Amino acid sequence: MSEKVMDFSYCDELVKDFEKVIEHPIAEKSKTYYTGVDLGTACVVLAVLDDKRRPVAGAYRYADVVKDGMVVDYIGAVRIVKELKEEIEKELGTELELAAAAIPPGTDELDSGAIKNVVQGAGFILTNLLDEPTAANEVLKIKNGAVVDIGGGTTGISILKDGKVIHIADEPTGGTHFSLVISGAYKMPFNEAELYKRNADNHKELLPVLKPVIEKVAAIIKENAQGYDVEEISLVGGTACLAGIESVVEKWTKIPTFKPVNPMFVTPLGIAMSCKDEEI
Repeated sequence: MSEKVMDFSYCDELVKDFEKVIEHPIAEKSKTYYTGVDLGTACVVLAVLDDKRRPVAGAYRYADVVKDGMVVDYIGAVRIVKELKEEIEKELGTELELAAAAIPPGTDELDSGAIKNVVQGAGFILTNLLDEPTAANEVLKIKNGAVVDIGGGTTGISILKDGKVIHIADEPTGGTHFSLVISGAYKMPFNEAELYKRNADNHKELLPVLKPVIEKVAAIIKENAQGYDVEEISLVGGTACLAGIESVVEKWTKIPTFKPVNPMFVTPLGIAMSCKDEEI
């Protein structure tokens, strides 16, 4: 691993505060609430910030309403987002109106309409729609390098120079593929493999089993980084929670690779940070 160290202090503190308010929401009144809706392949997350952009509430639910970055169960997606919204509203004692959402990079023509309709169908006013790695960087604050969001179905990449996105890509391969490998290696049903993967106690054992598919993710990153001066890679997304994944990516790409303490909640918080005051 690289001896270089990334400063994720702002990100880690924000995520830590978010984890607290998921369990104990802050019901103090705010002029405005900003919600980030993250429709992931494996998990739907709602992150709520107050008018000072501080986490006050959140909720998440594992679901299979999205596949490879695309909404495959529209009714189910609307129902889950609506239920999570109502759950948080009850805890805060107020109605949540404004929300932002995100899509895998480069899929705006394919699925942005579906995501928009899900958020609006759940009762939100949609104020922003951006790509997932760019949303994550609202929290990471990377100026130069690559932000890689390893989701359930795809790996999304944003390459930044001087704080601006100069290249985006989204390629199949993500947590679903990890679970398929585990299912085959351990001869267990896919759903059991998903649960086995999420248990951090199993990560050390799973890393060598999953090395080939991690290297596929790394190859995608390396290919997209070619031609750009990428000095560092930052991993986010639920799949990046796998202990040791950054070491495999760094070894394959030859680029220093880092991740925050809990990569799972970075993107939804970034989406919430991107929420605006007016409908798009």
